[in-house]
Amino acid sequence: MRRTPHRRAVATGALVAVTAMLAVGVQAGTGTAATPQPGTEHAKPAPGALPAPLSPSQRGKLIRDAGAATSATAKQLKLGAQEKLLVKDVSKDADGTTHTRYARTWAGLPVLGGDLVVHESKAGAVRSVTQPLRAKLTVPTTTAKVTPSAAASKAVKSAQAQGSEKTKADQAPRKVVWAADGTPRLAYETVVGGLQDDGTPNALHVITDATTGARIFQYQGIENGIGNSEYSGKVTLGTSGSGSSYTLTDNGRGGHKTYNLNHGSFGTGTLFTDTDDTWGDGTPQNAQTAAVDAAYGAQETWDYYKNVHGRTGIRGDGVAAYSRVHYGNSYVNAFWDDSCFCMTYGDGSGNASPLTALDVAGHEMSHGVTAATAGLIYSGESGGLNEATSDIFGTAVEFYSNTAEDPGDYLIGEKIDINGDGTPLRYMDKPSKDGASADYWSSSVGNKDVHYSSGVANHFFYLLSEGSGAKDIGGVHYDSPTYDNKPVPGIGRANAEKVWFKALSQYMSASTNYAAARTATLKAAADLFGQGSASYNTVANTWAAVNVGSRVGDGTDPGGDNVYESTGAVRIPDGGAAVTSPITVSRAGKAPSGLKVSVDITHSYRGDLVIDLIGPDGSSYRLKNASTSDGAADVKQTYTVNASAQAATGTWKLKVQDLYRYDSGTLNGWKLTF
Repeated sequence: MRRTPHRRAVATGALVAVTAMLAVGVQAGTGTAATPQPGTEHAKPAPGALPAPLSPSQRGKLIRDAGAATSATAKQLKLGAQEKLLVKDVSKDADGTTHTRYARTWAGLPVLGGDLVVHESKAGAVRSVTQPLRAKLTVPTTTAKVTPSAAASKAVKSAQAQGSEKTKADQAPRKVVWAADGTPRLAYETVVGGLQDDGTPNALHVITDATTGARIFQYQGIENGIGNSEYSGKVTLGTSGSGSSYTLTDNGRGGHKTYNLNHGSFGTGTLFTDTDDTWGDGTPQNAQTAAVDAAYGAQETWDYYKNVHGRTGIRGDGVAAYSRVHYGNSYVNAFWDDSCFCMTYGDGSGNASPLTALDVAGHEMSHGVTAATAGLIYSGESGGLNEATSDIFGTAVEFYSNTAEDPGDYLIGEKIDINGDGTPLRYMDKPSKDGASADYWSSSVGNKDVHYSSGVANHFFYLLSEGSGAKDIGGVHYDSPTYDNKPVPGIGRANAEKVWFKALSQYMSASTNYAAARTATLKAAADLFGQGSASYNTVANTWAAVNVGSRVGDGTDPGGDNVYESTGAVRIPDGGAAVTSPITVSRAGKAPSGLKVSVDITHSYRGDLVIDLIGPDGSSYRLKNASTSDGAADVKQTYTVNASAQAATGTWKLKVQDLYRYDSGTLNGWKLTF
C-alpha cells in the first residue's frame, strides 16, 4: 500500500508500494467544494437490483446450467466457429436477472482479454453484453515462430531486471491468444517464480509475441475462541476443538485456518493450536497475537461479503482462504496470492508491528474477490482499479466491524504505522497527502505504480460516500477537493459500496480502465437507482469531480449545459429489427435549437446503420442514413438537432437499425447535451 525505498518490484495487492519503478509525481488538488447539508436522506437502491444471496450449491447449479448452454450462447452472440466460452462465475439479482461471466478460447487456446459478461432477464432474454473486445477475433495462425524456451528466457530476464532472486520459469510457457489491447495475436504466457527483491514471492506473468519474440505485456500475479488482538481489542473468534486441544480453524466460515510460518518464506507453516481457547495477549511479542488479528480480519471480511453483498466466501463457493502470519524476517508487507488462495502477513520493521490490521486483512482478501470476478489485470489503470477496490472494501470491512479500538475511517493502514510517525499509509479524501498518489485522472496516471494510480478511484469512492468539502466523521477531519471546483453531495457509504461491488462483479472486466469504470458504475447505478435519477447523476458527477468524464444534468449548474446520458449497452441485430435506448430528461422549458446528440456505436460496417432521435412527443429526427458505400467501422459522432418545437422534459430515445446482413454491432451508449 505504500512505497519502501529499497524495493524495485512489488507484490500484487501487497501492502507496500514501490518508488524505484516510477517517477513519483504529486497530483495536487486545486478545488475545494461546499459540504452538503447535514441530515441528507440518501435514496434506497431498488430491491430487485440488489444481489440475491446464493448458497454455494445454488451458485454451483447456475454455473452448471450456464456451462451446459455455452454453445447456444456462443451462437447467439455470433462468435466464430473456433471460439468457445468457458463459464467463470454467475451472479444473480433479487429480481432474477443473471450475470454470467465467461472466459473465451480460440482454437483451444486461452484468450487473454477475451472475457465477457452476458446479462439475462429472469425469463432468459439477453438484456446486454459487457464485452471489452469489440474487434472480431481472428488469428492468422496458431503456429509459433518463437520457441517456448526463447519465450521463457526472455521472461526470466525481465524478472531479473526487476530485482528478482532465485528466478526461474515456474512452468513451461503456455501458448495463448493475447487480445487485451484489442489486437488479437498469438503469444506465450510465462510465469516466473522465485522471490522479489524484498522477499515477496514472485509470480511475474510475461506475455511474449509468438511471432516476433517481442515482450507485449507483463504483470505481477502476487496481490500484495476469545482472542486478544493487537489492533481490534478483545474479540470473539471462530475456533475448533474441545477440552484442552483447540485449533485456529473457523468451520463456521468455510474452514478458514491460520498458520504460523515462524519467519519462514515458503510452505504453509504450522496450524496454530492452544490448550484453553484464549489466544494471544495483545502484544506482538506473543506469536498468537498476530494470528488473532489475521483470523479476526478473515472472519469479518467473510461476514461483510456474505451479509452485505450476498457472497458466501471469496469465490462465492463457500470455501475459505487461509492465512499465514510471521512471514520472513522484518518483512514490512502483506500480500494475497491467488495460486495458494491465501493471505500472508509480515511482522514489520524489527518484527515489532505485524501488518495484520483489520483494513489490511479486508484489503488482501478483496484481491481474491477481484480475481474471482472482474480479474482486473494488475498493471496500468486496471491495476490501479484493482488496488483501489481492495482499499475500498478494506475500508468497508473496517466500518462493518465497527470495533471501539479500530472504528471505521477513510484512512488506509492507519494502525500499522509503517511511516513511523503515526500517519496512515493512504488518504481517501485527498490521496495526494501521502506524497505520491493521484487525486485526479490524467493521461499519465496509468504509468504510476498501482498503489498510487489507485488514488483516483479511492478519491471517487470517498466523494461518492461522503461528498466534497470539509467535515468531521467519527472524530477524523476530512477535506476533499474536486477537480472542477464544483461540489458533489455523495450518496452515502452503504450505497457507494453497493454501486462499486455491482460494477466490479457484473460490469468490469480484466482490462477495465478509468473511463470504463465510470461506465460500469453508471450501469450499476442505473440498475440500483434508475437511469437519470439523482443518485445516478451523482455517480456521473463524482467521476467528473476526479476528472473522468463530464458532469450530467443535476441542477447544480444553473445556466450551464446539462448532459443526460445512457451507458447501457444494446446489441444491434444483424439485418434485424430496430432497437431503442431511452433517456429520461427532467428539464423545464423547450428543447434547444442546437440540441447535441452524441452517439457511441461499435459496428464492423457502419454503412448498414440508420440512426434516428425520437423526441418525447414522438417526433423523429434523422441523424444518419444507411449507405452501402460507407464501409468504415463504428459511429462515434455528435449530431446537432433543432428540437425547439417540443418540450425538453420526458423520455427521448435513440433508434438504431441495421438494414443489411453479415455485419453486427453494439450501441455502447449515447447522450443529450442541452
